[in-house]
Amino acid sequence: MSSSGTSNLRPDLAAIAEMIPDGARVLDVGCGDGALLEYLVRTKHVDGRGIELSQQNVNACVARGLAVVQGDADADLAEYPGGVFDFVILSQTIQATEKPAQVLADMLRIGRQAAISLPNFGHWRVRLSLLVGGRMPRTEALGYYWYDTPNIHLCTIADFVDLARKNGAVIDRALALKHDTVAGEMRPDAWGPNLFAQGAIFLLRKS
Repeated sequence: MSSSGTSNLRPDLAAIAEMIPDGARVLDVGCGDGALLEYLVRTKHVDGRGIELSQQNVNACVARGLAVVQGDADADLAEYPGGVFDFVILSQTIQATEKPAQVLADMLRIGRQAAISLPNFGHWRVRLSLLVGGRMPRTEALGYYWYDTPNIHLCTIADFVDLARKNGAVIDRALALKHDTVAGEMRPDAWGPNLFAQGAIFLLRKS
């Protein structure tokens, strides 16, 4: 799915980038080192802002010339007024927040649309690992041991869909991330997501 312009981005970030139109007002929450935000600013000329918890990553973003501040999604999104952004992005982070339901509600309040990617704890390898080994699994998408993981609210794709609906969200687009064994990389796919996908990307809006 990724075009040549997004080939250097992580697969979920490349899929999100293709959902964002030129000139949009964007807030990237948990923006990491700013790779996605920099791409959007430079190629799609978005009015981009970022929030990032890690001071090291904030410094990396500022070095890229990006408007990023240190902040916490759990605490700081509530301070933003409603409807100030066209898109609010949260990539591979919602499962690491303390209050994912509130974070999602804030995203839907401050942005016209929300783009979210997350790992899928319902993948068949995860289920098999728990069934056969009786231990918390480690996969490509969930590569931490249980005692050092930043993920505190693991969920399946079906779980997230339920949460979105409880928050009054409409899912405009959904993509499953699956490992392409031939290409040796993650790629978006739409088939059998909750069992076969290692992650997913959602584009949502408030109903």
